[in-house]
Amino acid sequence: QHVMTTTIKSKPPVWFWIVSIVALLWNIMGVKAYLDDAYGKDEAMATLSEAQRVIFETQPTWLTAAFALAVFGGALGCIALLLKKKWAWPLFLISLIAASARTVYYFFMTNSTEVFDVVAGTILPIAVIVIAGFLLIFSKIAKDRFWIT
Repeated sequence: QHVMTTTIKSKPPVWFWIVSIVALLWNIMGVKAYLDDAYGKDEAMATLSEAQRVIFETQPTWLTAAFALAVFGGALGCIALLLKKKWAWPLFLISLIAASARTVYYFFMTNSTEVFDVVAGTILPIAVIVIAGFLLIFSKIAKDRFWIT
């Protein structure tokens, strides 16, 4: 016996698209930062103080992987939102976990809050976590309201 299932779809409001596009632009900036870090490290290191260079030169490999998971997970999550796919939620979860792990490392395992200015050392890392958390909640709401399926 074949059972038909139906999926309820609901049209997302205009603000859903605006938030999704702005979030994608934010995450593209994160991807650019990662690529700059991965492929332009020498140029970036030349602009840092000795104390700042030490933080980056001594960081564990897993931190670079967390950076990649955070930014690429976020960017792919935004693309999933724009495609109206519910797999946005797990991508945002991965992004949030990876960004949180990275921030916890910098806050508690280094002196980054002392050697970087307040924006780079404190405000930006916290903003990244807040935005990643918002996107996780946003994707859950979108899924619950059948804007993404």
